[in-house]
Amino acid sequence: MTPQLIGATAILSLVVLVFLRVPVAVALLGVGLAGYAAIDGWRVALITLGTTPFNLAQAYSLSVVPLFLLMGVVAARTSMAQELFAAANALFAGRKGGLAMATVGACAGFGAICGSSLATASTMTRVSIPEMRRYGYADDVAAGVVASGGTLGILIPPSIILVIYAIIAQESVPALFAAALFPGLLMIALHILVIAVMARLRPDALPMAPALPLGRKLRALGQMWKMALIFAIVIGGIYLGWFSPTEAAAIGAFVTILIGFASRQMGLRGFASALRETIITTGSLFFIVLGAFVFAYFVVQTRIPATLGDWVVGLGLAPVVVILFFVLVYVVLGCFLDSISMMLITIPVFLPIAQEIGYSAIWFGIFIVIVAEIGLITPPVGLNIFVIRAQQPDMALGDIYKGIAPFLLAHLGGIAALIAFPALALWLPSLLY
Repeated sequence: MTPQLIGATAILSLVVLVFLRVPVAVALLGVGLAGYAAIDGWRVALITLGTTPFNLAQAYSLSVVPLFLLMGVVAARTSMAQELFAAANALFAGRKGGLAMATVGACAGFGAICGSSLATASTMTRVSIPEMRRYGYADDVAAGVVASGGTLGILIPPSIILVIYAIIAQESVPALFAAALFPGLLMIALHILVIAVMARLRPDALPMAPALPLGRKLRALGQMWKMALIFAIVIGGIYLGWFSPTEAAAIGAFVTILIGFASRQMGLRGFASALRETIITTGSLFFIVLGAFVFAYFVVQTRIPATLGDWVVGLGLAPVVVILFFVLVYVVLGCFLDSISMMLITIPVFLPIAQEIGYSAIWFGIFIVIVAEIGLITPPVGLNIFVIRAQQPDMALGDIYKGIAPFLLAHLGGIAALIAFPALALWLPSLLY
């Protein structure tokens, strides 16, 4: 068999294993190892398997992952989410759909601290859905806002998924964080726009909460100091060149821990629990990354990306047509895979093709994250959906699906804007780096 045929068979086998619910890390590692052995023999394949974990353990860039995870876990155990929601509500109170807009703002702010969509959706489900229901919001609206707003957690920097992409694609973490800033702000604006339109079309489903006096607004906004301090230290330090991403993550985690202890919202037992959760999550992520590296090494050996890239260029298709095909593939995969698994499976194949037709790896990283966001809210796997359902069991699953539908327009609008105006993602990193 030719390397290309072995590669095609292996990729098909990977898809079958994933659909059979084999853990993605196991599927990536098994297929990558077996494929590598089919091309270069078991001796070379086993040497690769032995050296890859060692190389990963040595990678300084990977140390940023547990530090950002720890920062997010500790932040989730304090009252930052409630304070963010109160501050965002102070800004939007007195408008139709104001609570929903406040939820989007709080999701974006909390996502910027924890870097996880699932953590954001889980926390904001407890914080904002009861409040929206208390003011008479329809269940589908309340669930849709939190599910879709929670996806902003993987785009607003610092983002764990962008760090993982940077490691796989061998790109700069600071450049990717800079590239994500304006698309992240655009996604927030598009979500608020969708809510404003819904408030006009369905005024009974998005009632107006009473406006707050100026004094209460200022007090609520003042409570954002914790989040503002952490964000300024971490992202500001990275953008200004004061810290490397790893240093910024370490300082951010330390400051978050200090705030947790100083505010008496976390004790030694809570800190130990946060460390345990961080270790377990880090181990799971690194196991997936190990499988992705072995699979990527195998895919390079097959020369499938280069062959596909040459074939796509030979077809003479417009680059935008190829990118739209990628969108379709990711939307379909998002119905069955979580965002990290989807990215790690496809990056070795799709990234070289995107570069071959003229797109930069930085732009492609932001593109893939925005598209992966859709997978978090599309059935049947949409993880944010099940996070909400688990915490609000009295909500009908059909209502949650119904509530998500309008926000898909925001995600598609973000993708369209990024394709039409690549400078949205490329201008700031080109200016800073």
